[in-house]
Amino acid sequence: MSLAETIAPQLPYLRRFARALTGSQESGDAYVVAVLETLVADPGSFPETQAKRVGLYKCFLKVWNSISLNRDEPAPKTQADRSLDAITPRPRQAFLLASVEGFTTQQIAEILDCSTDEVSQLIEEAGEQIAEQTATDVLIIEDEPLISMDLEALVKGLGHRVSGIARTHREAISEVKKKQPGLVLADIHLADGSSGLDAVNEILLGINLPVIFITAFPERLLTGERPEPTFLITKPFEPNTVRALVSQALFFGTSAHVPDAAAAGVQRGPRLAASSGSVRAARP
Repeated sequence: MSLAETIAPQLPYLRRFARALTGSQESGDAYVVAVLETLVADPGSFPETQAKRVGLYKCFLKVWNSISLNRDEPAPKTQADRSLDAITPRPRQAFLLASVEGFTTQQIAEILDCSTDEVSQLIEEAGEQIAEQTATDVLIIEDEPLISMDLEALVKGLGHRVSGIARTHREAISEVKKKQPGLVLADIHLADGSSGLDAVNEILLGINLPVIFITAFPERLLTGERPEPTFLITKPFEPNTVRALVSQALFFGTSAHVPDAAAAGVQRGPRLAASSGSVRAARP
């Protein structure tokens, strides 16, 4: 298979990454074209790597970083001017590679030609810079104390505040009544046998906000049927994954897409169904 045939299926994803990195489709496509022209002129410049997608993104960022303007520190912006351009170049690249493109820490290290420790540092730095623009209160719904402590530390490390930690459905609703959060991190199975899905659905009846599910049972949510959750992290999780998704959910302002709890096999209480990005009570 030729190099062109190998990388062709990856071009739509590269264009997506380029658009997010540059801020416009036109500018992003111009860089993609420049990369393709470079590879056509010198196929041997393609990196030696088993993962062709990794090699393609590495080529793209080599071209991108060759322009001195792209390496400059961004000008300060106000919260009203929230933009990825406000994030310094290397952390912005690591953040997008992790949160938008779904690369692992090891793959990002290969693309950016750095260590995995540096990738972790870059993603954390991006999260801190994003938090300066999007700092909010986070509700953690998790019944395992050690995991809730880890999540609390990660959230606070990014510059956000923890509005409360709930171990049950009832506690989650109580915490929301005390203080409305801007983001929810939720487990599915809670301490008293109640459902994190039901808790989230009830919360979304009153407010619209992003939700990240963190669960040891992803198959309960990823059924192939719609709607599926926008953000899902599998236990045990990598801290970088949590950091990237928290920043992504808040920065891009993505509202929750919550599956029907009964379809996920954890139905408890009144049945709720998702509709048009919000959640409404379903008739029996």
